[in-house]
Amino acid sequence: MNNQSKITCPGFKFSGISAGIKKKNLKDLGLIYSEKTATISGLFTRNVVQAAPVILDKQRIQSGKARAVIVNSGNANCCTGDRGMADAHTMTQSLANVLQIDKNYVYAASTGVIGQYLNITAIENVLSDLVDQLSENNLHDLAEAIMTTDTVPKMAGKTVQIGDKVFNICATAKGAGMIRPDMATLLNFVCTDIQADQQVLHECFQTAVDQSMNIITVDGDTSTNDTALILANGISGLSLEEPEIRGYFQKALNTIMLDLAKALVKDGEGVNKLVEIRVVGAYSLEDAKKISDTVAHSNLVKTAIFGEDANWGRILAACGRAGVDFDPLKLSIHFNDTTIFNNGSYCGEQAEENVSRILKSDEYAIIIDMKNGKYSHSMYTCDFSYDYVRINADYRT
Repeated sequence: MNNQSKITCPGFKFSGISAGIKKKNLKDLGLIYSEKTATISGLFTRNVVQAAPVILDKQRIQSGKARAVIVNSGNANCCTGDRGMADAHTMTQSLANVLQIDKNYVYAASTGVIGQYLNITAIENVLSDLVDQLSENNLHDLAEAIMTTDTVPKMAGKTVQIGDKVFNICATAKGAGMIRPDMATLLNFVCTDIQADQQVLHECFQTAVDQSMNIITVDGDTSTNDTALILANGISGLSLEEPEIRGYFQKALNTIMLDLAKALVKDGEGVNKLVEIRVVGAYSLEDAKKISDTVAHSNLVKTAIFGEDANWGRILAACGRAGVDFDPLKLSIHFNDTTIFNNGSYCGEQAEENVSRILKSDEYAIIIDMKNGKYSHSMYTCDFSYDYVRINADYRT
């Protein structure tokens, strides 16, 4: 990702402070503020169990308009009943009062432990400070404020010049566990000064999410709070209604989102390796997706990645249970450019030695060639380590 200290977007300001929700005075309350009314689109968790801020945002996003997003970490405000919904409304109403804007243009997001009431009084007590800290240069503070088990903040941005005009995109995301491709996974916020109506913005965002957040996995779980929002304030004067502009915007957005997605996997709970599972030569795109998804989520494959074990048999077995019809006598498996299994046979000890060296790298690709068609698809996965179990065994305590 680019120089994170210089990631900005005209017309947007950010802040992140401690409200006392988390221990040790860590940042746990963040704010995105648009100086003018922005178009907004979003994607939310597909989990049937949904947190209060998700329910609130899904109602308000129908308007297509936004001025602010308030985010807390340390508490999910999920499974908290009527009080949880009331707290989500209070959080946005109180912020709207301080900013002197319409509460219906204020969105909320929460992340943390499920089933505990939000300390809404603590949040209300620091809202003035949160607003006072707003700056176009404070994206880093926001990124820190939304972290849970993340170890580093994640940000990305781009400035694209077209003729004598430019447009900007900046984004942040959090998430280290409960990650699988079931929407946009985790919390993800994107700001841009492009001009767009909600439908076109949504189409661009969905495309980018499908090629980034929806092709990553850490543990195969999905959260109750997953929220991805994109805000476009139109300040650049460049419009997505123009096909050329839309093409440039889509490419830039895709790049930013994939950069963030990879960063999330690399910083996953207990993660040491980032591995691309790339299926090529499949009969259909659906086949390629099924196989890459099954291999990427296989605990046996993930533990082999952790152990730096060239256990191609586990990969082949995962392919075989993906619900795809193929001929195993035609399939080949490669680690980067080294083939370890080809046309139904193991390629020998020298190949395994070469693969063993690749496995010591922090990042590499496993390529599965079905030799059955022209379609391909990738998933990004990671190892399954002792630390993942330790982190999640005592997450609440």
